[in-house]
Amino acid sequence: MSFKPACTLDDLWEGDMTEVEVEGQPILLVWPEGGEIRAFQGMCPHQDIPLAEGKFDGRVIMCRAHQWTFDAKTGAGVNPSDCRLAEYPVKVEGDNVLVAIEGVKPLFAHT
Repeated sequence: MSFKPACTLDDLWEGDMTEVEVEGQPILLVWPEGGEIRAFQGMCPHQDIPLAEGKFDGRVIMCRAHQWTFDAKTGAGVNPSDCRLAEYPVKVEGDNVLVAIEGVKPLFAHT
């Protein structure tokens, strides 16, 4: 598994989200309150809307277009519950956040 630099801890704080690009792939980095940094597909599985344009309350990611919501600790769909976000492996080395993307494909849901 090859980890690539995504950002530094100065770019992402607990309770925050940001979009990064890793080898041309849009990735949504979130740091849930009381949790670990997670990396998910950057586009909503509903209609390819950038999730970084939505809202994040420290626990739930909400897409701006149709208010689909996802658990920031797992990527599981909250509303609707029959979808999820693809998750990428993350590791933190010093102040650097690294993400591995190979073998993970973005997911798409019903419309």
